[in-house]
Amino acid sequence: MTFVEQSLVFFGATIVLVPLFKKLGFGSVLGYLIAGIVVGPFGLGFIRDPEIVFHFSELGVVLLLFMIGIEIHPHKLWAMRRHLVGLGGTQVISCTLLFMLIGLFFDLSLTVAVVIGFGLSLSSTAFAVQTLTERNQFNTEFGRASFSILLMQDLFAIPALAIIPVLAVTEQVNGMSWNGVAAGLAVIVLIIVVGRFLMRPLFRTVASMRSRELFTATTLFIVLGVASLMQKVGLSAALGTFIAGVLLADSEYRHELETNLEPFKSILLGLFFIAVGMSVKLDLILQQPLLILLLTLGYLFVKAGVIYLAGRIFKLQHNNSKSMALMIAQGGEFAFVIFGIVAQLKMTPEKTLSLLTVIITLSMALNPLLNFISEKISKFAQKEIAPRYDEIDDQEAMVIIAGFGRFGQIFSRIFRAQNISFVAIDHDPTQIELVRKFGSKVYYGDASRKDILEAAGAAKAKYFILAIDDVEASVKTAKLIKEDFPNLKIFARARNRGHAFDLMQLGVKNIKREVFDSSVYFAKDLLLDMGFSKEKATTLIDKFKIHDEIMLEEQFKVRDDDKNFVSVSSQGAAQLAQVLSEDEKQSNISR
Repeated sequence: MTFVEQSLVFFGATIVLVPLFKKLGFGSVLGYLIAGIVVGPFGLGFIRDPEIVFHFSELGVVLLLFMIGIEIHPHKLWAMRRHLVGLGGTQVISCTLLFMLIGLFFDLSLTVAVVIGFGLSLSSTAFAVQTLTERNQFNTEFGRASFSILLMQDLFAIPALAIIPVLAVTEQVNGMSWNGVAAGLAVIVLIIVVGRFLMRPLFRTVASMRSRELFTATTLFIVLGVASLMQKVGLSAALGTFIAGVLLADSEYRHELETNLEPFKSILLGLFFIAVGMSVKLDLILQQPLLILLLTLGYLFVKAGVIYLAGRIFKLQHNNSKSMALMIAQGGEFAFVIFGIVAQLKMTPEKTLSLLTVIITLSMALNPLLNFISEKISKFAQKEIAPRYDEIDDQEAMVIIAGFGRFGQIFSRIFRAQNISFVAIDHDPTQIELVRKFGSKVYYGDASRKDILEAAGAAKAKYFILAIDDVEASVKTAKLIKEDFPNLKIFARARNRGHAFDLMQLGVKNIKREVFDSSVYFAKDLLLDMGFSKEKATTLIDKFKIHDEIMLEEQFKVRDDDKNFVSVSSQGAAQLAQVLSEDEKQSNISR
């Protein structure tokens, strides 16, 4: 099959299966894996040699780590040190020891048990980061903790590649291996020095030529050059490119680097997942399907349990520890490298390594499925089990605040400073636990329930601050108040125009879109910095605000008619341009 025909197979399988699995809620990773199984040597057999695809597609992982590095400033990396060393170190060491003991139970020698235990302790950076990014969870607490563990695993891998041969035949390769460690550390130092002092001037020179193609080619050359250097000394190419990315994190070219590399990263990373799917040995699985399935599930369960306990030890909450455990319980692509070294040194029978390789690969395939099942069970449990809300004892408050996030807390600080009595309610136990650490009094409850509002004193209060983040819950709460507590005057936060329309439909008058004021006043600061006079900038902003409020009312009238809505919006934009243009003319005349 020619390269073009292979490409057609890859893209065809991708555009059919990936959207299907995303639509079903499993995520794109499982879609790529299934696509690989279907087109691979153990499926329809369109592609016979997955190894060729593997080597090429590993560039996707390399680019992924480079782009992650770009997002993490050195000071952020330093801030991660507790999770990086403590949480990551605990996970790797604990998993290695546990799997080593299991290996000893199955009559493996101590040396082989340690090496295989370390390989099994590793997780897939590509799988985990892709899933976190896809779900917008990378910057969550458990997302950052998960990445800390993944990064620490790569750091552990540096000496591991040298130590494994030493463990096998100490007298033959001891010097060579530790020389390899020294060479690896030297390459890392070289990357840091070059990145700090040479890469920025290079990008500045290339950018001055105003050629996007040249800029992209330079970026790819640097990334591939770093990856090649790391591989030459037997280390993780992804780790090297991550370090290079971190060194460019505060560069003025960071966004352009991300934009130029994103298409390459996405395509190659998808190809990597397909290659993993192609490598699944279905024939071996079909020989002992029940045994392999049980071993894989046991592996995932044991590893997830260790990760969960490590999270709890380092003060992560239950939900964050659970999410982290499920996210990185799968085996890692680096385990294939470890097992490859073990095979070359003939440390254990090939049959054992084949079985372990299948378990690692199958764990990658099953992990997204287990995440999906866990999410569904959690949602079902939340619906079935009635939460134990706090008993609210304040019955005479003037104001009730529903939603105690960044918006609602501003009101509470002002009220507290002015001795205005209020009752704060929030439905997120994590948020409540956080704000209580700072001395804020907030009750755990659902403001869309009548009994909760009655307990909060809604019948006697005068004002209701509707600061609930979830649009559906916000509208539901506003409807309840309008129907059962008409004495309450609502001051509502709206996430966007659509949310504002829903609240207006219920008769809510005092509505503030959450980023509107901050945006327009920030625009005013920009105008002042550009040289506009304070009077002119203020006039422009005031006229824009008045016009936008009028447009909000006009759009509300035709919100259900797409054609008229677009027409009104277009007319409004033209009117705004005319109003501001007339203002500019008046300013010139007055001069």
